[in-house]
Amino acid sequence: MYRGQGQDFDDLSLYSPGDDVGDIDWKSSARSGIPVIKRFVRQNNLDVVLAVDTGVAMSASAPSGEPKAEVGAFAASVVAFIAHERGDQVGLVAVDADRCVLLPARGGRAHLELVLRRLEQASDEPGPAGDLDRLVERVLTLFPRRALVVLVTDEERPGPEHVGALRLLRTRHDVLVLAVANADPTDGCAHDVEDGRAWPAFLRGRSGLARAVADARAERRALAAQLLRDAQVLGVVMAGTDDVVTQLITVLGRRQHARR
Repeated sequence: MYRGQGQDFDDLSLYSPGDDVGDIDWKSSARSGIPVIKRFVRQNNLDVVLAVDTGVAMSASAPSGEPKAEVGAFAASVVAFIAHERGDQVGLVAVDADRCVLLPARGGRAHLELVLRRLEQASDEPGPAGDLDRLVERVLTLFPRRALVVLVTDEERPGPEHVGALRLLRTRHDVLVLAVANADPTDGCAHDVEDGRAWPAFLRGRSGLARAVADARAERRALAAQLLRDAQVLGVVMAGTDDVVTQLITVLGRRQHARR
């Protein structure tokens, strides 16, 4: 148990610089003549839900050259190990348009190994199109109690079409988004895994085209970042497995700071 934002009232305390002004109890402050805030108590341990997009887009390459599914599965595995070491229970929801893998949140080494095995199986085979709305719906159905939902997907998602689902998820759970970046489509023989189209040979290596693609990708990332900010969701973009730990440290540090 620790002090902070939560659901169970603990006591009143004098306001100190850095406290959230939203916690001020205005009636008590008026009676006492000095700012007074409400303190709450909540459980330190949350269930951790790995919500993994297994759609075909995750079979494309990350900037590191690895399949995005491999990078996403590695990131989810690291989070699962951290949660297990903290004593948190871990659940799994891995979804695309056709397939659905559901494991309730439980503790223990045996359950952790089951989660990782199912995650590996779901990530090994390219699936059909992704379905982020279905993924969110499954999380909301299977996990009604507040949890930390770690959404693992590619950098194209969540997009503007997923705003409603993301906000609904945020009202029920704490949410982190771990997105895997796309490889440069102008580099080598990169192709679109969703429709099979490849860059024509005569376009490869053109500097003007490469700059235009880089600008478009930067704009799309900025839009995605703004979407997450508007939904009050933290997220990072990972370039490969070597980038996972650094990005996790970044986003978990930001989450800890936001909860103070």
